[in-house]
Order: sequence, then structure tokens, then C-alpha cells
Amino acid sequence: MAELLCAVLYGILEGITEWLPVSSTGHLILLDRVVRLPVREAFFSLFEVVIQLGAILAVAVLYGRRLWPFGRSRVERTEVLRLWARIALATLPSVVAGLLLDDLLESHLHTPAVVATMLIVYGVAFLFLEKWQKRTPFVGELGNIPLHIAFWVGCFQVLALIPGTSRSGATILGGMLVGLARPAAAEFSFFLGIPTMLGAGVLRCAKFFGAGLTLTSREALILAVGALTAFVTSLFVIRFLIEFVRRHSFAPFGIYRILLGGAVLCAALSGVI
Repeated sequence: MAELLCAVLYGILEGITEWLPVSSTGHLILLDRVVRLPVREAFFSLFEVVIQLGAILAVAVLYGRRLWPFGRSRVERTEVLRLWARIALATLPSVVAGLLLDDLLESHLHTPAVVATMLIVYGVAFLFLEKWQKRTPFVGELGNIPLHIAFWVGCFQVLALIPGTSRSGATILGGMLVGLARPAAAEFSFFLGIPTMLGAGVLRCAKFFGAGLTLTSREALILAVGALTAFVTSLFVIRFLIEFVRRHSFAPFGIYRILLGGAVLCAALSGVI
């Protein structure tokens, strides 16, 4: 029962922080320092990535009609395929970087000090960006995103390989820097997460099962509970974020990142975590 409650807690945290620009990986690393899931290390490495698939499913449910190209008119189908072409192009940089750097980054950068530093750096970046972007032109519709802008957003996503950065934070920040309006940047970040997190999950599963490891029935249940919790939580968080950014800036998330990063940095330097 304690393990399942931990899985629920991890799933809730994943569902909240995957879509808000506050770093899901960073929060999961910090949670692991406070509430450790009592499982073997190899399984936990699989668990923290695969529960993201539950979050992905929430995007598919909420935006399925918009992302499904079949059974539509020719014009609508062309628009959807154009969007997928941009998603695919933006995914390429992180695919290449992930395949080359995944093991290196996981073994050297998954520390509270790195998480804290990235939380603060990108928190400050959000505050500066919100002030600067008020004077820049916007691309408000995803169908109007030029290919080169989609590619640049994908390059920003590579930065999220560093824990504490936030995949959604990097892509939203990058999207706004290259001229996307807040809602468009947030939605493109959601869509970009589908192939990115699916690929990360497949890669982690390949490493786990490729090493000759198998899941016990207990571990399979923990994984299912975590993913289901992440899915349900994500349904609410995605709706919240889209409505929030239509009326407000990302400044509150920037302030939150700075405060949390400062607290984590103090705790890390004092040896508490």
C-alpha cells in the first residue's frame, strides 16, 4: 500500500509539472530525495520516464480531434499534416541529442545543485522575456508557424535534457523568443511532447528490457498506478494552463522557479538533501 501511495504521489507531481514550465524531472529528483519509492534502482529509472506516457495520453484525449488527420476534408487534412510536419521537424534535435547524451547526463547532472541552478536561471529568463515580448510581433496560430521557427523551438527543447530546465519551459520560452504568442507556444509545447516523451519512454524500455531485466507483477502495478495518476492529473493541468496564459503572463512561474531554486540550493549546500 505504501508503494502504491508513493506511485500516486509521483504521478500527481508528474501530471502537474510536465506541462507547467517548472521542470518535471527536477521535481521528481527532489521528491526522490524526500520520499523514496522503495523499488530497485533499474526499475525507478524506468518508472520516472514511463509514467510520462500517461501525461501524453491526456494530450491525445484533449486534442485528438485536432491532431487526427483522417476522416476530414482535404483542406483540414492538409492543415493537420502540416502541423505534424512541424512537430516532426522540431523533434529531430532532441532525438539526436537524447540518443547521444542520455546516459552521460543522467549519470552526472541529476543532482539537487544542478536542478536548483536551472530552476533559477530559467525563472529569471521568464521574467525578462515577459517584459521584452510585449514589444515583439506574435504568431498566434499553430498552422502559421514557419518551418524554421518550428526547428528553433525544437533546438530549445534540447536544453531540457539538463534536469531543472523543464521541457515545457524550454519550448515555451523558445517559442516566445522566436515570436509565438503564449497560447500558441504552450499548445505547440504540448504537441511536441507527444513524440518526444514517447521516444524517451521507448528508449528507456529498450535499455531496461535489453539488459535482460523483467518487471515483477508488483512493479507493473506501481507503473500502471503512476501512469494513470499522471494521466488524470494532466487532464486538469493542461486545461488550466491554456486558460491561464490567455489572461496572464508566465511571470508567476518564473517567480516560483526562483524561490524554489533558492530553497533547494540552500538545502543542497547545507547537506539537507
